[in-house]
Amino acid sequence: MSDNKQLEQNKPENTMSILGRSLLTGFVGGILWSTIAVFLYYFNFVEVSPKSFVLRSWLKTDWTDSWLGDLVSVIIIGLLSIVTAMIYYGILKKVQTMWISVVYGIILWGIVFYLLQPIYANIPNLVELQSNSIVTSLCLFILYGTFIGYSISYDYHDTQVEQL
Repeated sequence: MSDNKQLEQNKPENTMSILGRSLLTGFVGGILWSTIAVFLYYFNFVEVSPKSFVLRSWLKTDWTDSWLGDLVSVIIIGLLSIVTAMIYYGILKKVQTMWISVVYGIILWGIVFYLLQPIYANIPNLVELQSNSIVTSLCLFILYGTFIGYSISYDYHDTQVEQL
């Protein structure tokens, strides 16, 4: 046998599909970047916390102001992030540039802070936020979009190269 041929038993198993890995990337990205957003709120880099969007807009109970509110909101954002990963996977997975991921993060920021703002009665309008809060949240969304988008695009491209 030639050295270039691999035996079937020695080939690595692909136990999870590209879509499954993309959904996992979305969940992990949501957990990671919303946890960072919680720390940014506690260190006063941003004026609004993730729980302000996810919980405090609908619930007015005491537990939402505690660490439990932060934990629940991080988990909910992780689950919502699966949807954003599915959207990226469905539309942009074949794009191999990092810049489309940056634009994706900016679009998500615009949706959350501008388009969906009327839903959040307890969140100030975009023009009422301080500039450091706007810049920090925009950078956070850019990093989130880059994490989600570039991970999915790289995984898709890597899987396509493996199959050849």
